[in-house]
Amino acid sequence: MPMNVDIETSWKAALKDEFNSAYFRDLKSFLKQERASHTLYPAGQNIFSAFNKTPINEVKVVILGQDPYHGANQANGLCFSVNPGVKIPPSLKNIYKELNTDIGMNIPGSGDLSTWAEQGVLLLNSVLTVRAHEAASHKNKGWEKFTDAVIRGISNQTKDVIFILWGNYAKKKGQHIDTTKHHIITSAHPSPLSAHNGFLGSKPFSKTNSILNSLNKQPIEWDSVL
Repeated sequence: MPMNVDIETSWKAALKDEFNSAYFRDLKSFLKQERASHTLYPAGQNIFSAFNKTPINEVKVVILGQDPYHGANQANGLCFSVNPGVKIPPSLKNIYKELNTDIGMNIPGSGDLSTWAEQGVLLLNSVLTVRAHEAASHKNKGWEKFTDAVIRGISNQTKDVIFILWGNYAKKKGQHIDTTKHHIITSAHPSPLSAHNGFLGSKPFSKTNSILNSLNKQPIEWDSVL
């Protein structure tokens, strides 16, 4: 990652120990080598987009993904989200289908979920970078350790955050969440391979807003995507 990539102030403070750790230095060296010979996604300035759009004290909901889309122009640093004008990927199509049946939302033309992030939905991938056209190519290089620390930081420093964990990979991250302070919603993953086994019909969006209403917090306007 370019050394000039910055991260929002509250996250910089919360993750200071991670940025100063040996594993994170190794991760930066790995990414520097990768960039010398491969195209990586998302673009360097978008690696920390999820954090820059949603400061830690504004996090109301966390949606957890795996790694960024690996096709050209797709990844924008927010899990499940793509840049405006890019074809909507299959998992996001199923997320939109569920939004339609769950809350009656019209299917958007855009796959850019920035408006969710701006309302306090941290759209966090477990791995924040990927080599072009090679899914999971940056797995086990240090990002998972970093995002475990992110989840622990949210769990320790905040209260009543709703974690939406889709699929077994995301559910394993749940071990870092204090369930006495926070709320967890789980189901199958929205991927076409598993969506019909428990994602479609799981109503995570209305459940989330019901919890937010019970906490006297502003519900998420899921239909803000254009």
